[in-house]
Amino acid sequence: FALLLPLSAQAQDAAAGEKAFTACKACHAFGKNGVGPNLTGVVGRKAASVEGYNYSAALKDSGITWDEANLKEWLIGPATNKVKGTKMVYQGLKDEKKTADVIAYLATMK
Repeated sequence: FALLLPLSAQAQDAAAGEKAFTACKACHAFGKNGVGPNLTGVVGRKAASVEGYNYSAALKDSGITWDEANLKEWLIGPATNKVKGTKMVYQGLKDEKKTADVIAYLATMK
C-alpha cells in the first residue's frame, strides 16, 4: 500500500537525509559558500540569492523559489531537469525517498 502513496505522503526522515547529504558535501556547506552556494536556509529561499556566490545566468534568470517541489525536481536531476545551463554538474540523487529525506534535512538547516 505504501508504494501507492504519493511521495509527499510518505514519511520524510531528516536523519536519513543527513546521511544521504554526504554526497553533496563535496560542493555544499552550511554557513559558507564553497564550490556551491551556502545551503543554510535554502528551503523557501529564492534561487541564486546567496550573497558572494557566482551563480550561472540560467539560475539567476530562473525565478525559482526552492520549495519542496522545486527542490525535488532539482535534486533528482539538477543539470538536466530543472534549469538547463547551470554550473551544477552533479547527476542527481535518482531516488525519490533519498531526495525527500535530503529535503527534510535541508529544512532543518536554518
